[in-house]
Amino acid sequence: MSNVPQEVLNSVRSWPYEEARKIMQRVDNSVRPIEEIVLETGYGPSGLPHIGTFGEVFRTTMVRNALKTLTDLPTTLIAFSDDMDGLRKVPDNIPNQNLLNKFINQPLTSIPDPFETHESFGHHNNAMLRGFLDSFGFDYTFLSSTECYKNGLFDHVLIEVLENYENIMEIMLPTLREERKKTYSPFLPICPSTGQVLQVPLAEINKINTTIIYEDPITSKKIEVAITGGNCKLQWKVDWAMRWKALGVDYEMCGKDLIDSVKASSKISRVIGGTPPENLIYELFLDENGQKISKSKGNGIAVEDWLKYGPPESLSLFMFQQPKRAKRLYFDVIPKNTDEYISFRSKVLLEEKDRKLENPTWHIHNGEIPQDKIPLNFSLLLNLASVCHAEDASVIWGYIRSYTNDTSPENNMFLDKLANYAVNFYRDFIKPTKTYRFPDSQEAKALEDLKDALKQINSSSKAEDIQTVIYEIGKANEFENLRNWFQALYQILLGQDQGPRFGSFVELYGIQETVNLIERALNKEDLSK
Repeated sequence: MSNVPQEVLNSVRSWPYEEARKIMQRVDNSVRPIEEIVLETGYGPSGLPHIGTFGEVFRTTMVRNALKTLTDLPTTLIAFSDDMDGLRKVPDNIPNQNLLNKFINQPLTSIPDPFETHESFGHHNNAMLRGFLDSFGFDYTFLSSTECYKNGLFDHVLIEVLENYENIMEIMLPTLREERKKTYSPFLPICPSTGQVLQVPLAEINKINTTIIYEDPITSKKIEVAITGGNCKLQWKVDWAMRWKALGVDYEMCGKDLIDSVKASSKISRVIGGTPPENLIYELFLDENGQKISKSKGNGIAVEDWLKYGPPESLSLFMFQQPKRAKRLYFDVIPKNTDEYISFRSKVLLEEKDRKLENPTWHIHNGEIPQDKIPLNFSLLLNLASVCHAEDASVIWGYIRSYTNDTSPENNMFLDKLANYAVNFYRDFIKPTKTYRFPDSQEAKALEDLKDALKQINSSSKAEDIQTVIYEIGKANEFENLRNWFQALYQILLGQDQGPRFGSFVELYGIQETVNLIERALNKEDLSK
C-alpha cells in the first residue's frame, strides 16, 4: 500500500487508521523525540488465556499495521504479563484446586503449576498465551512482570514513584472505600519469610535509602525492604502508570471495565513525569447468557473452540468489527462471521486500491489478500451438510464437484477447510436440534407445483432463475406472506427455521435431488434419516 497517496491514508475511516492517526499526532506533539512507537497489551495470568486476550492483541496489531503505512518509525508490540501479581482466588476451570488454595497471595510465578507442565502456574499460563499468539503469527515482544521487577528494568521509575509517594496517595485515596483507605499503599512488599504479596499499610518511607518499612502482620515486627530489585511490586493502577513510563508505551487499549483505572493511572503517570498513552476503550464480550466473559469462570468460547467450527479469518473479522460495541460471543456467531468474511474477501479483490483500506479483509491479511476464489458460502455448505446428513467432508465434495467442475480439495484448500468446518458445526449444533414437520394442505399443493416446475427447467439453471421459480410458486399459491412460504421450505425439507437463499441451495444440491427430496416430504417420509 506504499503507492497509496498520503492524503488517502489520512482520510481512511476504518477504526485502526483512526487510532493510528491519534498515535501520529502524539508523535508530532511530543516534546521529546520519539524514535520508536511502543504499543502494549496486558494479560493477567491468574486464569487461563481466553478469547478476549487474543482479541486485544489482534486489535492492537491492526492499529500497528495501519501505523506502518503512515510512518517509517519502527514499532514494537509488547505483550505484558502481570505474573508477579498475588493469586487472589483459585480459578474454577483448572485442576488440583486444593493445591493452589495453599498458595493464596503468592506471586503467580512462585506457586506450583496445577497442570504439572511448567515451573509455576504463571509460567504455564504465559506459555498458553504465547502459544496461541504464535499460532496466529503475531509479531510481539513478551515481557514478564516478575522478570522486569527482578532484573531492575523498573527500578528507576519505582524510585520516582517513591519520590512522589504523597502526590500518588492524594490521587488514589479518594477513589477507595473508607476501610480500604486505612491499609492502602502503592507498594506491595514481598514478605521475606512467606513469599506472599502483602497488602499492608506502610509505617515509614525512606526516600534517601529507597526503602519502605511495614509491620509484619504475623510477628508485628517492623521490616524494612528495598523497593527495587523485585522486593516490592506496585498496586495495579500505580503499576500500570509506572509501566507506561518505564517501557515508553505510546498506545494501549482496554475494556470499558477499566475506565476508572485509566483515569487514575493517567493522573499518576503525569505525576511521575510520564505521558499517558493513547487509548481505545472497547466494549466487553458477553457469553450466551449476556454475562461478561471471565478467564476465571471459563465461560464463553476459547480460541480452540472457535477454530473447530470456523476459519481463523472469521474469528479475526469478529474481533475487527465494531470494537466499541458489546457483542455476544458464542458458537452461533461463527457461521455469520464466516460468511461475512467470504463476502468482504470477494469484494476486496475488485475494489480500487484506496477502497481496499476500508475493507476488513485488508486489515485481517495486512494487505496480502489471498487471490483464490471462494465459490460457495458457509451457510450453503451447512445446509448441504444438513440435508445430506454429512458425517464427512467427502459427501459435501461430491456436490461441490457437480456444482463447479474445476474445483477440488487440492486446488481450493480454503473451501475444503470450510467443508470440514461445516461437517463439525452440523454434527455438534444443527443435527441435535433439527425438527422436521409435514406440510399442511396449502403447503403440499405448493410443493407439488414446485416439484413439477423444477422438472421443467434446465438442469443447469442458475440460482437466480431457480429462485424466481420458487418465488412465483409461492405467489401462485397465495401465501399471505412469502416469508411463510420460504420458512415452510426450510422447516419441511431441511428441518430448520431458516437458511440461505433457497435457489442457491437447489443449484448446489441439484435440481433432480431437490425434486426427490420434495417427493419424500410429500410422501411423509422421515427426512431425518
